[in-house]
Amino acid sequence: MRKSVFVGAFAASALVAGLAQAQSTLEQVKNRGELVCGSNTGQVGFGAPDANGVWQGFDVGFCRALAAAVLGDPMAVTFVPLTSQTRFSALASSEVDVLARNTTWTFTRDVDLSLTFVGTNYYDGQGFMVNRELGVSSALELDGATVCIQTGTTTELNLADYFRINGMDYEPVPVDTAAEAQQQYLAGACDVYTDDVSALASSRAAFAEPGDHVILPEVVSKEPLGPVVRQGDDNWADIVQWTLFALIAAEELGVTSANVEEMKTGSNNPEVGRLLGTTGGFGDMLGLDNDWAARAIAAVGNYGELFANTIGDQTPIGLARGLNAQWTQGGLLYAPPFR
Repeated sequence: MRKSVFVGAFAASALVAGLAQAQSTLEQVKNRGELVCGSNTGQVGFGAPDANGVWQGFDVGFCRALAAAVLGDPMAVTFVPLTSQTRFSALASSEVDVLARNTTWTFTRDVDLSLTFVGTNYYDGQGFMVNRELGVSSALELDGATVCIQTGTTTELNLADYFRINGMDYEPVPVDTAAEAQQQYLAGACDVYTDDVSALASSRAAFAEPGDHVILPEVVSKEPLGPVVRQGDDNWADIVQWTLFALIAAEELGVTSANVEEMKTGSNNPEVGRLLGTTGGFGDMLGLDNDWAARAIAAVGNYGELFANTIGDQTPIGLARGLNAQWTQGGLLYAPPFR
């Protein structure tokens, strides 16, 4: 009996999933009139509602650019807060159209979970934060520490690897969300809070006394973060991917939210013309109109504008470009040619 109930439930869920997949993701988004974006449960600077309940942040900006490209309206987005444990199942079950919330691109997630990572929008690495009063200046001094760690993340695995490699012990304090990790850390339930360096900077910016907390110098992993879609819908993956590339290319080519309309006709660079839809017919190839990229750029700015306005060194988050600078400026950002 228990087996038949399970089989019946599985068949029902498969039927629902099959019906959802009968339409392409682009068709679903257009028919719905809004994009559904899987976001953080709240990470200031990257994805969180402001005092008026309006979602703001670096990853939020990407979703708004995508909505502008596809629907012509950057505000036509519903943000679904997802934990580390629920994000992949929500994407797989079509609860969201795209996942844009500090998700690390790894082999098993890409291959075993049948997901498609369309690119990297933030090159990060895992770090450690401690209270300045501990007098710790290096992660190598953390032997025997208690560590707040989100379960179901690459951070959890990297932590175990780092301590094992360096012959140190630690006591994990498992948490489900970044908000819970911050609460436990500030309450003294753990000596150390570990996460991506960008997430630590975001958390610290929200503390009452951010100067009391130190992010240690060691970066112990590679964390290429970026948007994720389901496998099996190549057209939607192309749209999400090339929207990201449009923002990156726009910065390299000098196209901004302020000059995008002028650059449509005022630039003699053929690649700018292809990017902004005046030549090439690239939008048609995606199933969109040819102004799709221009709308995305106008909505949130190019990559550099979006970075500076949400998480840059003049914001409370205070992140330098570093690896996230353009390839021409010593960073890793590189969009394939619009050709």
